[in-house]
Amino acid sequence: MNLQDAQHDVPTPWLIQCGVWFKIFLHVVSGVCILCFIFPFTSDRNKQHQIQAWSKRLLAILKIQLVVQGGQNLPGTPYLQVSNHISWLDIHVINAFRPIRFVAKSEVASWPIFGWMAKQLRTVFIRRDSSRHARQVVGQVAAVLKTESICIFPEGTSTTGDSVLPFKPNLFESAAIAKIPVYPVALQYLSRRTGERSYAPAFIGDMGLLESMSRVIKNRHLQAQLMVLESVNPISELDRKELARHCQEAIAQAL
Repeated sequence: MNLQDAQHDVPTPWLIQCGVWFKIFLHVVSGVCILCFIFPFTSDRNKQHQIQAWSKRLLAILKIQLVVQGGQNLPGTPYLQVSNHISWLDIHVINAFRPIRFVAKSEVASWPIFGWMAKQLRTVFIRRDSSRHARQVVGQVAAVLKTESICIFPEGTSTTGDSVLPFKPNLFESAAIAKIPVYPVALQYLSRRTGERSYAPAFIGDMGLLESMSRVIKNRHLQAQLMVLESVNPISELDRKELARHCQEAIAQAL
């Protein structure tokens, strides 16, 4: 499918696009300042507030409306959040609802500015081409889950959102080790004008970050929908494949 042909919204005028880019630049600068001058001297609770406020502001700049269903199901104790993956926006959409630590592909660490910011937010990086490294990360994630919640994107890559790829089961073992529940979260982007799925946020193939951001800026009538589904309690680390399959099917059905 040609993603550009799939869009039905009228592109944002050029001058407005320039203004949005400038606002994003200032917002990123403000984020860097927060991480440098506030984070080292504030409480974890205030850090969560700062992350949520920054993410909400980013969505506001991009004119993305956030709709959450089932958010009251999430507990105040640690849990493993599992989501399908469409865009670099996913992290900010989730943080705008409820800030959480993430596991991300190692390539993110090398992104200009955003990679540094991800490191400051204590993102756990994983090499997708190394099963040995994945096993090491399982133990690291399990240790974090003893005290903090973590979100993973077990498809291992981003998609257009039309379907949910089979979930890689490795990191599901961390929930069993930590003895905490797993919450599947279905994520999708819609056009507020047509009500249909929007492909503007899709960050796929060889697309660069700036190119993807440009596509979102050109389509400023988006709605991000988060659906928090029923939790699953893993029995043991041996049922990780079954757990991954269950979460993948639940998200696919919700979408």
